[in-house]
Amino acid sequence: MACAAPARAAEPVRAVATFSILADLVRQVGGAHVAVSSLVGPDADAHGYSPAPGDSRTLARADIVVINGLGFEGWIERLVKASGAKAALVVAAKGIATIPGRHEHTHDHAPGAPDTDQAADPHAWQSIANVKVYVANIRDGLTTVDPAHAADYAANAASYLDRLDRLDAEIRAAIAGIPPEHRRVITTHDAFGYFSAAYGLRFIAPQGVSTDSEASPRDVAKIIRQIRRDRIPAVFLETIADPRLMEQVARESGAKIGGKVYSDALSGPAGPAPTYLDMMRTNLRAFREALGPA
Repeated sequence: MACAAPARAAEPVRAVATFSILADLVRQVGGAHVAVSSLVGPDADAHGYSPAPGDSRTLARADIVVINGLGFEGWIERLVKASGAKAALVVAAKGIATIPGRHEHTHDHAPGAPDTDQAADPHAWQSIANVKVYVANIRDGLTTVDPAHAADYAANAASYLDRLDRLDAEIRAAIAGIPPEHRRVITTHDAFGYFSAAYGLRFIAPQGVSTDSEASPRDVAKIIRQIRRDRIPAVFLETIADPRLMEQVARESGAKIGGKVYSDALSGPAGPAPTYLDMMRTNLRAFREALGPA
């Protein structure tokens, strides 16, 4: 896709992000100079998203389009082509060190452990270090389409990177307060591999990296046995997923429901996770309260 001409100074840059987490990052870097819209909104699942007719028109009007990449938005290439968009394209995850993701069966991510199955895990935003790369890519993309405000984009990005550093320290301190034998988390699908590698929690999921996959009865039974054997205290519901699977796992294993966590989408403005920073702190609070010392 060709780069757009620089936006006129009197008008905000029209930015389109594929899903709500990216949209927030673009807002943080763009500030007042950018009008941001998200194709997949809050509390919605981008994995199996079906673009609406209006999405093509939105892309056609955009100056810049920001996508995650790593195969997360399997529908975006067709949509961009259908829209005839001429916008600059930013792949936010470009340049990160990926980890492999398993797509069709149960697994347990040990922190930093190698995993040889299939393609890269696309959920790179679950690591603060990766989001710092996202921010730099977004800053550079906005600077390309709107060089008149390059200094503001650089300043906004630098300020946000400082906030990310503080959040990273909070996460590490909170995880350190969870007893090592409790540092196992059951979630619906495998969206937290980067969090595991960065911060030392183990994540177990009956679904693979996409919510489009379905957990087999064998996978569910295996997780239930593991919860009982390892005395894993809690399972967590994802806001984008049908809760019935995790409710079944909790009921049959004896584990408690540890609360809802945000994996692939923010909450709406009135919810507890309307921004990326809020999302990470909300998840951290749920993990700490369910797994930490009594």
